[in-house]
Amino acid sequence: MNNYYLTLVLKADLEEKARKELIDDVKKKMTGDSGKLNKEDVWGMRDLSYPIKKQTKGYYLHFEFETDPGVAKGLDKSLKIEEDIIRFLMVRV
Repeated sequence: MNNYYLTLVLKADLEEKARKELIDDVKKKMTGDSGKLNKEDVWGMRDLSYPIKKQTKGYYLHFEFETDPGVAKGLDKSLKIEEDIIRFLMVRV
């Protein structure tokens, strides 16, 4: 099991219900079968430094978790194809 940091920037125009469903889905993928979510910080709505995909604001979240490397690789792939995530950064600590 490795420790990871994950920071997400979600689309600002995402409805509250859709945002909550997306966050819950990411949490499930991040922990897998045997992983553990250690910390969750919601930074909220913030201005972006530059427009990304015609968005000027984003909803920021930060997670600290531990999981197996295979689960982390699968999470990385699923985050890349999710349309409501503007940017993400996952780092092994």
